[in-house]
Amino acid sequence: MKAIPVVLALLCIGCERVPETAERASPDADAQLLAEIRSIPAIDNHAHPVRPTAAGEAPDRDYDALPVDNLEPASDPIRTRATAPELARARAHVTRGDPAKVLDQLGIGMMLANRVAMGSPGGPGLPPDRFLWVPYADALMYPLVNDSMIHNSDRKAFFALEEKLLKRYYSESGVSSRPATLDEYLGKVVRTTIERHKQGGAVAEKFEMAYLRSLDIGNPTKAEAEAAWAGAMSGRGPYKALQDYIFRFIATECGRLGMAVHFHTGAGAGSYFDVAGSNPMLLEPLLDDASLRQTNFVFLHGGWPFERQVTALLMKPNAYADFSAQNFFNYPGELAKTIRAWLEYVPEHVLFATDAYPYSAEAGWEETGYIAAETGREALAIALTGMLRDGEITRARASELARMVLRDNARALYKLK
Repeated sequence: MKAIPVVLALLCIGCERVPETAERASPDADAQLLAEIRSIPAIDNHAHPVRPTAAGEAPDRDYDALPVDNLEPASDPIRTRATAPELARARAHVTRGDPAKVLDQLGIGMMLANRVAMGSPGGPGLPPDRFLWVPYADALMYPLVNDSMIHNSDRKAFFALEEKLLKRYYSESGVSSRPATLDEYLGKVVRTTIERHKQGGAVAEKFEMAYLRSLDIGNPTKAEAEAAWAGAMSGRGPYKALQDYIFRFIATECGRLGMAVHFHTGAGAGSYFDVAGSNPMLLEPLLDDASLRQTNFVFLHGGWPFERQVTALLMKPNAYADFSAQNFFNYPGELAKTIRAWLEYVPEHVLFATDAYPYSAEAGWEETGYIAAETGREALAIALTGMLRDGEITRARASELARMVLRDNARALYKLK
C-alpha cells in the first residue's frame, strides 16, 4: 500500500524454513495452530521488492511507478515510526542482499512483485521461480495533458512520473507519438503494452489510481471517449470519460488474457491522499458489470479503513481482498477482527500479503516485509482461534482455512501449479 512513508515446486523452491518463533505472540492465538501457520510457506499477493544492482549501476527505482519517499510529511501511526520496537526486531531477523534468502527469512515461497520492470539488461534481477510480476497500467489512462488534475505537490510529482512511464510504454510499443485516433491508441499502445506484460510473465495489472483520482469509474460511451480524444489539442473534452473508457478497455483485456486487476484501495501515503476517494465501494459497478465478469479484481490492503464494506463485496464472484499493509501499521488483535469477518463470509477470496516496501534506509522492503508477515500470521491465528473456540469451525477446518489464506487461494486465482 505504500501505506505510510517512513519508516511450485513453486512454493518450496529455495525455502530453507519459516521463522521458528516470533518475538511476541498473543494469548488469543492457539499455540498449535500458530505453529502450523508459521510452518506454511506463503504466497505473498502484494509487495514491492527491490532488485540487487550491479557495481556502478544506479539504485533500483522500478519497485514502484509512484515512489512515496519524496512526498510532503504526514503524521505517521506509532507502529510505523523509526523508533517502533517491531523495526528493531525485524533487523535482527532479516539480512539484505539476496532476495530469495529474504523470502526464506519471511517464510514466503513466492512473492507477487509490483514493479515497472523485473530486471535491467545485463544486471541482476529477481529470481523468476520466486517472484511473479505485477506491472503498472495507470499511465495508459492519462494520454492527454494532465494539468487540470494536479491540485497539490504530491499529484504534481505523481503525474510527472506517469507521463514518463507512458513515454516508456510508447517506446516499447514502437510508437513515436500519440496516435491520431483513439482506436489506434488502444490497439497500438494499450493492448500492445498489456500483451507485452503478459508475455513477460505478468499475472496481473496494478492500478494506483487512488493516488491520482477517485475510484469512481463510470461507464462512458465510445463517442464520449472519442470526444475527449478529439479535443486533446485544445485541452477540452470530457477527460474523465476517456480515462474511464480506457480503464474498462484494460480490464477487459486483462480478463481476455487471464490476468487479474489489482487496485490500491483504502488509505495511502502522503498528507494529501484522498481517503474518501479510495473507498472500494466505488468499484462495485465494475463487479456488477456482466461484460467484466471474466476479470478478477483484487482489493489490495482490504480497503482499510473500509474493510467492513469489503466483507460484503467479497460475495461478488470476481472480487478478492488481501490484508497487506494492514499487517504493518495495525497490531495483530485489530487485524484479526478483519480477517475473521472475511473468513466468516467468503474465505475462498481472502489472500495473504505483506506490501513489503522500501520506506527508508532503516526500513527496507526486507524489514517491513518481516513485520507484516509475522503480524499477518499471528492475526490469522487469532482469527481462526476465535472461530474454533466459538464452535464455528473444527480444528481440521481451521488448518484448511490457514492453507487457503496463505497460499491455496492465490494458487487458484493465478492458476499456479
